[in-house]
Amino acid sequence: MGSLFFALLIILMAVLHIKNKADTVTKNTLNNNDDDTLRFKKRISNFNIEQIDTYLSYKKEPKTKHINRLLGIAIFALLNLSAQTSFSQTQNGDSPLSSGGIIITIILILIPVLAGITILIIKLINALDKYKRKQDISEAIKLSEFLESNEDEAIEQELIKRKKALDFRIPDNQLSGNIPAEDTIGLLNDIEHQAPLPLVAAKKKALQRHQISPALSKLIIWYIGAAAFWLLFGTTIGEYLGIKFMAPEADSISWLSFGRLRPVHTNAVFWGWASLAMLGLGHYIIPRVSNTPIHNIKLGWWAFALINITVISGTLSLMAGINNSGGEYREYIWPIMLPFAIALVITVINFIKTIAKRKTKEIYISNWYMIASILFTIVISLVAYLPFWQHGLGETIVQGYYMHQGVGMWFMLFTLGIVYYFLPQQLNKPIYSYSLGILAFWAQILFYTLIGTHHFIFSSIPWWLQTTAIIGSMGMVIPVAAGTANFLLTFNGSWYKIGQSYTLPFFLVGIVFYFTGSLQGTAEAFRYTNLLWHFTDFTVAHSHLTMYGIISFFLWAAIYALIPRLTGKEAPQLTVGIHFWLAIIGLLIYTVPLMYGSTLKGMLWMEGKPFIEGIVLMAPYWLWRAIGGSLMWLSHLFFIYNLYKMLSDHKSIDINEMAINRLNKTVNKENAI
Repeated sequence: MGSLFFALLIILMAVLHIKNKADTVTKNTLNNNDDDTLRFKKRISNFNIEQIDTYLSYKKEPKTKHINRLLGIAIFALLNLSAQTSFSQTQNGDSPLSSGGIIITIILILIPVLAGITILIIKLINALDKYKRKQDISEAIKLSEFLESNEDEAIEQELIKRKKALDFRIPDNQLSGNIPAEDTIGLLNDIEHQAPLPLVAAKKKALQRHQISPALSKLIIWYIGAAAFWLLFGTTIGEYLGIKFMAPEADSISWLSFGRLRPVHTNAVFWGWASLAMLGLGHYIIPRVSNTPIHNIKLGWWAFALINITVISGTLSLMAGINNSGGEYREYIWPIMLPFAIALVITVINFIKTIAKRKTKEIYISNWYMIASILFTIVISLVAYLPFWQHGLGETIVQGYYMHQGVGMWFMLFTLGIVYYFLPQQLNKPIYSYSLGILAFWAQILFYTLIGTHHFIFSSIPWWLQTTAIIGSMGMVIPVAAGTANFLLTFNGSWYKIGQSYTLPFFLVGIVFYFTGSLQGTAEAFRYTNLLWHFTDFTVAHSHLTMYGIISFFLWAAIYALIPRLTGKEAPQLTVGIHFWLAIIGLLIYTVPLMYGSTLKGMLWMEGKPFIEGIVLMAPYWLWRAIGGSLMWLSHLFFIYNLYKMLSDHKSIDINEMAINRLNKTVNKENAI
């Protein structure tokens, strides 16, 4: 029933979108029926300098009646509305409501119906877009003709006045002056003060930014595009698994069994979505802060291909039942994981050589985080897949090390490097404290590498090693508190910008979950809480709070900040907002009920109650999990749409610009005659 609800929700939102477009078209039609002179005078008053110059130069030319109408006729002919394709689909089904498989039956029925509705909605939206485009072109042609025939000198005088206003510029030193700041009575203090940096040299002001090369821009876009595909694929698998919690008999195909699809879901979002997105952003940040071109773009393409080969082959092998039969997140067998490791080696060589050629003296903190992250991941992968320790308790210890380092030293460390670049950029101010960033960096390296075995409290692993992991988990408070304080204090004085930005809310949510989710991990490490929550869905909620609430929100923020710089196109603010709210609300609906229900379940176990009672207890919380997961999955559809809008070639028509261009062509043709 939840799937039906969300399908109806999608349809409702599409209908509202169509209504908005229809209202726009209607408004334009009504406006076009108004007095032409008043309407055109209003448009003329909004001309920019170039448009005013073109118009005034045209008015100075000798007047002729040679008006070329062929252009307008040709444009109208090219933009005729396409014929509407009718689509009908009928489904008849007698499904007994008493069967638990009714959910999958409803889904199968809805697939063709929703496909038909989707096609119809797309056709309607395209028709409305084409009709609006036709209206705009018609309006531009009328405006051009009005400008050609206009003899009202008052309009020209108004345009001359507007041109003078637009040409006005304040000298650079008019507000500040050239006199150095001095103070003899103690009102000003530390005018040119820079905070001391005990561990690294003070960061200087960045040099003038250069334009990113088209070749590198293409590489980054491919990384992010592939990452978005794996996000949608992986979370679609996760959505299906959430449905199977409520309808376990939905299918009986071995390739679609829960045990095979669950690692498909986790590995696709880990190595496909997050890893590709991080590396794509890294290919932008490292040459940018080094103020030098990337060392070798071809190496970037090789790494891109190898990672995708890993995820594709790994997905097929897991669904076929071929796996490492090891621990979590290392289900890929070593021949499949090998291309990923090679890609990391290629990437770190490319990045290090880029940094070595930097034109700035300092190595910015983002590069510290990202390079260290890749180096640690190479070590982690070797430890996890080399056979020397894969026996008995050694394999268990290695599993804890690999699983936790994969999250903390690969995803978290690399993503923090991304935040240290994009958060100050979006706030247009430097990071609050370079020293806090370095403190968090070294503290994370010190403590995070010790905490893997806190997943195996009360196991046969030596007690002292378990205690070491708990102490390391407690030490993680230091880098988390330092990083969170650094980010929030960077916001200080700029909180008002959140309401004016669609990237900063994503950053803020990521920061909040960075603090709460990381400290939740520390709380889970203690022996009592481990006894209470381990083997329950609490760990599932925690992993989503971190990998989704922290990593994904930070990556979305950076992607929304970067792609417009590469393409010059912004995503629609409405759909970015929908993406944000569906993701955050869905995450809370997903995690909070799971944490609450799992706590009750753990208490039942500690009281010695039968295992089945915990399963019965969790049934309603699993329903909330499915609902929250559906909202999260739906938000990814909007993310894909936003990415498409930022990458597509479709451009809206500027009526004023089109009219002036047409006028300019007329002037050139008359001069040629």
